[in-house]
Amino acid sequence: MNETPIMDSPGIESGLIGLRLSRREMVCQSLFAASGWTLPAGLDLSAPTAAQPGKAKSVIQIWMWGGPSHLDTFDPKPAAGYDYCGSLSKPIPAKVEGMVIGELLPLLAQQADKYSIIRSMTHGINAHETASYAVQTGRKPGERLVYPSVGAVVSLFKGYSTGYRGLIPPYIVLTQLQGRFSEAGFLGQRVKPFATGGDPGQTRFAVEGVVAQGISDRQQQTRRQLLHQLNLLGKAQPDDPSLQALDQAEQQAYELILGDAGKVFDLSQEKDEIRDRYGRNTFGQSCLAARRLVELGVPYITINYQGWDTHRQHFQIMRQRLPQMDKGMATLLQDLSERGLLDTTIVWWSGEFGRTPKVQWEAPWNGGRGHYGQVFSAVLAGGGFRGGHIVGASDEKGEEVKDRPVYPCDLIGSVYELLGIDTEGKLPNPEGLDVRVTPTAADRIHMGGRLKEIM
Repeated sequence: MNETPIMDSPGIESGLIGLRLSRREMVCQSLFAASGWTLPAGLDLSAPTAAQPGKAKSVIQIWMWGGPSHLDTFDPKPAAGYDYCGSLSKPIPAKVEGMVIGELLPLLAQQADKYSIIRSMTHGINAHETASYAVQTGRKPGERLVYPSVGAVVSLFKGYSTGYRGLIPPYIVLTQLQGRFSEAGFLGQRVKPFATGGDPGQTRFAVEGVVAQGISDRQQQTRRQLLHQLNLLGKAQPDDPSLQALDQAEQQAYELILGDAGKVFDLSQEKDEIRDRYGRNTFGQSCLAARRLVELGVPYITINYQGWDTHRQHFQIMRQRLPQMDKGMATLLQDLSERGLLDTTIVWWSGEFGRTPKVQWEAPWNGGRGHYGQVFSAVLAGGGFRGGHIVGASDEKGEEVKDRPVYPCDLIGSVYELLGIDTEGKLPNPEGLDVRVTPTAADRIHMGGRLKEIM
């Protein structure tokens, strides 16, 4: 385990002379310093009005990192022929009459009454970074300000502005940050997500700063006792405000490590049957962890589901990944519903774009699909979104929007509305500009309107 000398850690050396902290302990203290927390310089986050009670309390965003093919998932086009469908040309009927989805999603087909499909998402951007930014913020890349993601905005309005004081930060990413954009944008570190790291599919989910491989709870207790024994300055100056703040941060950190709050990440508390239903893989167990975080009241959870940038070996990858996605996502919807949580939890499935409808058979791709932002699909369930509907349509080959274009800001604004966030409210920013939660006509951003068809 890496160790950090305390003398290299500003603000800590004064309280714990001569002690060396483990990386895990340092991360814990940093976590609470950042998430409980500190304000970016010059930015007052007291301005926003707290969100009003909405139909939804939490969001689980299934982020299909890299961009999934709409033709192979929720917008199949069997009549387009082999050059478009490849070996996946037999879509299956869903539980909802008239709805068909990809042949490798039989479990999701049985849950179709719980979700609605948007088949006309569009922004026209084919680069990962800028497309991710557009879908995650609802804004145009390259503007004067770097806008915050949906998770950061929800963290602000449903976390900080409501006096959220849970030990678990209000914005969690399972398990790695996307790395394509700044999640917090101009709102700064206070609303930056906590990425768990680790792998929930492993025997022990080693959450960064909370759970360490090879370190038992008893060893952690012993370390804490040693910490107190060596804290001579703290004993000598018990009334010092800065040392009291440090002591409070330490108590919170250890409550997360050893107390009830941190147990949310201990998936061994679940029955083997439910873990098997989700699938014993990283995505399936991430879905289970997300459900547990929702039960704890965390407002925003992103599952960063990697591996969908399928330029080569597209169909081989689909045959491996789609069954995992099918099992994990279908079980998540069913489990939330059975526990009475789906009515208050939005599940949002999407990537930054789709894939080229026409398969790229030529070298060097040899049967891959490229980036495609002209039209793609998204799925919404729960939290006030009605299930069993299809919004919009692509053309007969999935190459253009045929009906009812839906832009990222339309979807995001609909999510905010169901969460009780005032979409016309102001966002604090370092330049003091009049910035609203969602774009206005003055921003000159394409809009198709809120998703009233399913709200």
